[in-house]
Amino acid sequence: MYRAVALWALRVGVDLDDLHRLEQLAKEARVEFAAGESVLLNGEDVTAAIREPQVSEAASKVSLAPGVRRAMREEQRRIGAAQSVVMEGRDIGTVVFPDAQVKVYLDAAPEVRAERRAAETGGAVEEIAQEIAERDHRDRTRTEAPLTQAPDAEYLDTTRLSPSEVEEAILKLVRARTSNGKGHR
Repeated sequence: MYRAVALWALRVGVDLDDLHRLEQLAKEARVEFAAGESVLLNGEDVTAAIREPQVSEAASKVSLAPGVRRAMREEQRRIGAAQSVVMEGRDIGTVVFPDAQVKVYLDAAPEVRAERRAAETGGAVEEIAQEIAERDHRDRTRTEAPLTQAPDAEYLDTTRLSPSEVEEAILKLVRARTSNGKGHR
């Protein structure tokens, strides 16, 4: 969701330090999730565009704006109130849904995270590693909703796990905390 707002801000030329205008964009943005993993921004499929390196960088900056965080939090809670959901994000378990039944804090060694992102984007591992380190620092030190593990979240180090092993580990946690996965939120 933050990536979609960042993409829109970049497209319309909004200064990423203009907190008021960023908040307006966040409030006006129609971010939807279609079948599969498609992300729509105001009706346009932006799934690929929001993964571009400049959008990733901008999303981290946009997420510093308190008004943007409030707008996104309200939208995330609206979505969660309407149906059972799985959400990922850097403040989902601590701020957006502090009472969620299942919380998982995914982590991996920094070099593995950079290698994974480079494989997705085709970028240089060293450059991506620097971008990830900067983003992590910004997100951990921001005033509103800093990146931190919720006290009741299960820590899962994915460094040596394949995607299917990560999926199985998460499903195991869900089953352990719910009625065989039949619980919600």
